[in-house]
Amino acid sequence: MEKMDLRPYQQEARNAVFREWDRVRRTLLVLPTGCGKTIVFAKTAEECVRRGMRVLVLAHRGELLEQASDKIAKATGLKCAVEKAEETCLGSWYRITVGSVQSMQREKRLSRFPEDYFGAIIVDEAHHCVSDGYQKVLQHFPEARVLGVTATPDRGDMRNLGEYFESLAYEYTLPKAIREGYLCPIKAMTVPLRLDLSGVGIQAGDFKSGEIATALDPYLEQIADEMARHCADRKTVVFLPLVKTSRKFCDILNRKGFRAAEVNGESRDRTAVLEGFGLGDYNVLCNSMLLTEGWDCPSVDCVVVLRPTKVRSLYSQMVGRGTRLHPGKDHLLLLDFLWHTERHELCHPADLVCENSEVTRKMTQNLEDSAGVPLDLMEAENRASEDVVAQREEALAKQLDAMKKRKQKLVDPLQFEISIQAEDLSGYVPAFGYQMAPASDSQLKTLEKFGILPDGIENAGKAEVLINRLAKRKEGGLSTPRQIRQLEGRGFRHVGTWTFDQANAMISRIAARGWRGVPPGVVPQTYVPE
Repeated sequence: MEKMDLRPYQQEARNAVFREWDRVRRTLLVLPTGCGKTIVFAKTAEECVRRGMRVLVLAHRGELLEQASDKIAKATGLKCAVEKAEETCLGSWYRITVGSVQSMQREKRLSRFPEDYFGAIIVDEAHHCVSDGYQKVLQHFPEARVLGVTATPDRGDMRNLGEYFESLAYEYTLPKAIREGYLCPIKAMTVPLRLDLSGVGIQAGDFKSGEIATALDPYLEQIADEMARHCADRKTVVFLPLVKTSRKFCDILNRKGFRAAEVNGESRDRTAVLEGFGLGDYNVLCNSMLLTEGWDCPSVDCVVVLRPTKVRSLYSQMVGRGTRLHPGKDHLLLLDFLWHTERHELCHPADLVCENSEVTRKMTQNLEDSAGVPLDLMEAENRASEDVVAQREEALAKQLDAMKKRKQKLVDPLQFEISIQAEDLSGYVPAFGYQMAPASDSQLKTLEKFGILPDGIENAGKAEVLINRLAKRKEGGLSTPRQIRQLEGRGFRHVGTWTFDQANAMISRIAARGWRGVPPGVVPQTYVPE
């Protein structure tokens, strides 16, 4: 047995799952591609077995089941039974089963299992679990604890998942994984080649693959030329919309001097090609969405997404093929193109690291303005955040000026969020049903008691996180909303970063002058308390 020690965040994630299972039945775990989600749920399954439960690991592809079974054996020493095709776990000594949802959902097979047969069910790639097949299996075991595991989902996914899962046990973000050294840095480069998607339609919430292929076809030669300029010496994976497009592009790349190969669901030599790519026989691997799940090659250091998408989880999975650490690899190069679309939002590199839509738009604009130059995603996000804060402060200054005559005693939530520099508050999006409901009367009264104007609080989730933040600030001795309003109304900046005592001292000095201006020698716009 190979000993696998959990990383700190993996240990936190596993512990968080069991804490949530003490209070709810269905919880969610979000870890970016490359951060070892299989190891986390393997160790979770091991603890479930220790507690006397049978565990079902449910997935929709054979590769994911094989990967789960292999990792569970290596990480825990426990063998897995299989529920797929002709194989069954019934009568097996093994307490963990890896099961294909396609097989499990069949009535003849499902009916053989008592409702209490599995004490815990782990759903790999949980963004699929709202489908009818998964729901049929999950509902057959009504008392089982359920853990959904997924890479970073988009907001639409979270809303859908929130209809089934009752809580988010733990989330580890891509930026945090990069900062803490568990994933490699990403440099995004916008290629100044405009690709027109304005005529591509939408099906099931995303662009139609066939129409993308048609729109992409006239640009393939130019795209290959751009790749020759920017990633000829890299190990590159290219995602394309259709198999025929993938094959055609592979041929073009080989004519341009690349050593390119193509794999698809029907490739008989797929295993040999993937092994050859890993060994360096090929330097470009083209595929039509085959490699988004269940395939790892840490030496990949360039990703080209030629399958534009509106789905953030899908985009994250594609880029995630290149984020793993590897000796000699100091960053992943992500090539992005100037996709032109009039009607629909689509994913860009900014969507990987930005939670706030305003910052995402600004960062995308900044990347496009710097077309042809690779920019570190984390640095680009910091710059975009600073740009957005500056724009908000300018708008807020105008708003405050207009509010002076009203002598409002309460602080606008936006002013408070900007003052304490809380991007997580300004970019908050509710995920679960109870969070989407209107704020309660009790929450609104509590906010007003803290000094926050509650009128603009749209939902209970935002009210909850805002109240929690206010309570923590009070406990930590930080400035209050009323102090922020009083001092920022006199031109001081970011009073939200001051302590209560620092703010109180300045207000006392102003009061001692009869409220006739700030003390001599104090310039509010540049003042920083000791």
